[in-house]
Amino acid sequence: MTFPQIAPRTFVLTALFLAIGGSGGALASFVGTPMPWMLGALVASGLVSRFAPERHWDGYGFPMGFRTFFVGLIGVMIGTQVTPDLAALAPDLPLTLGALFVFVPLAHFTNMTIFRRLGGFDRATAFYAATPGGLMESIFMGESAGADIRTLTIQQFLRIILVVTILPLGLSLWTGQAVGSSAGLSNGPQDPVDLGSLALIAVTAVLGLQIGRRVRLPAAQLTGPLMLAALATLTGALDLHLPFWLIATAQLVIGTSLGMRFQGIDAALLRRSIALSLVSVSAMLLIGGTFALILHAATGIEALHLLIAYAPGGVAEMSLVALSLAASPALVSLHHVTRILITVVEMPLAARLLRLRAGDQ
Repeated sequence: MTFPQIAPRTFVLTALFLAIGGSGGALASFVGTPMPWMLGALVASGLVSRFAPERHWDGYGFPMGFRTFFVGLIGVMIGTQVTPDLAALAPDLPLTLGALFVFVPLAHFTNMTIFRRLGGFDRATAFYAATPGGLMESIFMGESAGADIRTLTIQQFLRIILVVTILPLGLSLWTGQAVGSSAGLSNGPQDPVDLGSLALIAVTAVLGLQIGRRVRLPAAQLTGPLMLAALATLTGALDLHLPFWLIATAQLVIGTSLGMRFQGIDAALLRRSIALSLVSVSAMLLIGGTFALILHAATGIEALHLLIAYAPGGVAEMSLVALSLAASPALVSLHHVTRILITVVEMPLAARLLRLRAGDQ
């Protein structure tokens, strides 16, 4: 993996936004909010990118290569959680994974109806904005189909942002404690991690990312490091433990990059998009919660774990929520990667079935 060259202006602005996000994360941690370092950073960077004068960072974009490295670290952390106990769930996986073949089209067409009836979107924009996963694929396919790219992109990013905001808040009310507090994330050893161990963690993340991309794994930035760390852990080749401060830093980077998505969106469009996304996300979480309860009754797997596995957020973001609750993060990640794969396959098939054309109303 070669790290991209970062221009001095990009470096300074990235450091500035991370500092702003860190301030928001520290405040959220002090207040005791769920997932403080991710949600606090998201809110702080989102407010600044939305309301501060754009002339100071015109043309700036958060460096995705930098974000990818920290997503890789999350993959390593999840990989270290893969234990032989996960094999005990194998008999139930065909049912819980198979149910995603029903969940994905059901969530997709429920969303499409919401965007068509409440949002007044044209058919192509509603269809591609409604997908419960496959963010980049839906944007690329939507552009080819003549969808309104700005509206589609905003709704897709809001899906991820609202899921990772609403779910931890709801789970905090349910469990009675802040999800992702330092206590919740500190379920590993608290001894100081030496430089050699930190180097091994970084090498595992980078090498896993390279392997994941080479073999074209879905969500390679997460699944590549995850599989490599899991293999190292299960074979006893390595004993990797990420310290809390590194996990919190990964939350900070991901939260800040999500907050930057509000850059350049006018207030009227943002209000309308958030209102529609709240209805859309609530509907998907309701559908996912129903699936979780049914599958819990059928398999005995904890409903909370299944709810996180069926919540249509980003793979990295939902994996962080799972890590925070020790909610079988490997199980959760497996379901989210499968959801994305099913969505990417379902999109062109459903588009052909619906005969979507540019300009269709």
